[in-house]
Amino acid sequence: MFNLAALAIFKSGLGLGYLTATALAVEAAILHNFFWHERWTWADRIGSLPEGRTGRLVRFHFTCGAVSILGNLALMQALVGRMHVPYLAANAIAISLCSLLNFLAADRLVFRPLTEPPR
Repeated sequence: MFNLAALAIFKSGLGLGYLTATALAVEAAILHNFFWHERWTWADRIGSLPEGRTGRLVRFHFTCGAVSILGNLALMQALVGRMHVPYLAANAIAISLCSLLNFLAADRLVFRPLTEPPR
């Protein structure tokens, strides 16, 4: 929802192109999701991780951020640019397709406790 709202603001509210608006909306959602994951999803793991919040945020960007930005831009280009799907519907599809990969990357690479061996 956050990503869709940000996309609508950047595209319809500010008049940006759909790819620029998508990239900005995804970045806003990445930051939003990181802080929610730290607060709720993996709050029990934070104390066992060696690096601080900045290190986790960098790892989150290199994993989930890369999947989200590259995946969303590629899917939006295909869906909106080539197939003429409305941009919000296309973004909902892109978010759905990237979500599982992002969750797995965050769980296994960003918020993995030290006591658990890598999978």
